[in-house]
Amino acid sequence: MIKKIAIDQLTPGMHVHDLNFGWMEHPYARNNFLLEDERTLRQIRQLGIRELYIDTSRGIDVPDAPSQAEVNDSLEREMEAIISAPAPPPCSLEEEHKEALVIHQEAVQVIRKLMEDARLGHQVDVERTTPLVGKMVDSIFRNRDALLGLTRIRRMDRYTFEHSVNVAVLMTAFARSLELDRRTIHEIGTGALLHDIGKTLVPNEILNKPGRLDEAEFSIMRAHVEHSRDILEQAPGIPGVALAVAAEHHERVDGSGYPQRLKGEGISHYGRMAAIVDVYDAITSDRVYHQGMEPHLALRKLLEWSHHHLDAKLVQQFIRCVGIYPVGSLVRLQSNCLAVVVGRGREGMREPRVRLVLDIAKRRYLKPRDIDLSVAVKGEKDRILSAESPEQWRIQTDAVLRQMP
Repeated sequence: MIKKIAIDQLTPGMHVHDLNFGWMEHPYARNNFLLEDERTLRQIRQLGIRELYIDTSRGIDVPDAPSQAEVNDSLEREMEAIISAPAPPPCSLEEEHKEALVIHQEAVQVIRKLMEDARLGHQVDVERTTPLVGKMVDSIFRNRDALLGLTRIRRMDRYTFEHSVNVAVLMTAFARSLELDRRTIHEIGTGALLHDIGKTLVPNEILNKPGRLDEAEFSIMRAHVEHSRDILEQAPGIPGVALAVAAEHHERVDGSGYPQRLKGEGISHYGRMAAIVDVYDAITSDRVYHQGMEPHLALRKLLEWSHHHLDAKLVQQFIRCVGIYPVGSLVRLQSNCLAVVVGRGREGMREPRVRLVLDIAKRRYLKPRDIDLSVAVKGEKDRILSAESPEQWRIQTDAVLRQMP
C-alpha cells in the first residue's frame, strides 16, 4: 500500500515510492527506491522534503499513516471548499469600521450640499462625488459589511440624504457581487448617490408630509424622477450608467412603473438593479407615516414582487449579496440568545457573523461578543431560528452595530 509519511518518520528499510518533491532537482535518478542507510536518509532530509510517499508492500510500514487514496480524497474536498467558499475579505470588519463611518458621514454631508445647490438652481458638480464614491468603492472591496452595517443607522429627519447614501452603498455592494468592472461600479455608485436629486424641486409640504399623499400630491412627487434626469443631463461629466440609475429607478419590468412605463429589457440593467435597491431601502426605513420593515421580511417581499414587478434574477442575486438575514438584522439563535447580524461568516452570509445581545431565558443583556455561526464550538454550531422585531425586544440594532466587542 502507498502511504504518506512525515520526513521524521522515514527510516532505513522503507521503500520510497515518491519523494513528493517534483518541482526541484535532487540527486536521485528516480523517486522509487529502497532506503538502505543513514547517509541517504540525511541527504533526503537536507533537500528540505517535509512529506513523502512510501510503499509498505516493499518495505517497513507506518501503521497509522494515511493511504495515498485517503490523502487524495482529502485534497479533493479541500479544492471543493476553496471554490465553493467565498474568499475572505482582505480587511477585517473591525479594521474597516472606523474608515466606513468617516465615509458614511462624509457622504451624508456631500449629498446634503449637492441637494442644497440644486434647490438654489445651481448646476450639480458631479466632480464633488468622484473622490467620495471612490472611497465608497474601495471600502466595499476591502470589507463590504462595514458600510452595509451603517445603512441601518438612520434618523427620520435625514431620510432624503441617508436614503441616497444607503442606496449608493447597497448598489455598490450589489454591483460588486455581480463582478462588474470597477469603473462601472463607480458610475453606478455615482448615479445611486444622485438618484433622488430631483426631490429638491418637490415642495417641502409634499416631500415631508406627515401622512399619505393624495393623487395630485403623488403626481407631483413622481415628477422627481424626471427632475433628477433633467438636472443630471445638464451636469458636465455625468456618465450614461449613472444617468440610467437615476432616470429608471422607479421603472418596473411589467411596465407598471414611471415615468416612462418602460418594460422588461427596455429598462437598462442598471435601472433594474436600482429599482430593487431603492425599494429595499425605502421599505426598511422608518417614515412619519409608516414603520420600516425588518430586512428579512423586506427581502421576502422583494422575492414576491419579483414574480411581476422586479427582475427575478437580479432579486435573487441581491438576496445572495446581502444574505437572507442582512447586516443589522436582529435574530433569535438556537442557543436562545438574541444577536445582531454584523457580517459574513467564514462560509458567507448563509451562516453569518453575529453580535450577541440578550440571553432570552435569563432576560439578561450580554457583553458584546461576535461569533461566526459557520464555526463549531465544542463540536456544535449555533444557528439562526428566526428574525425578530427590535421594537418588540426594545433593542436598538444601530447602537449594537456601533459597538465593537
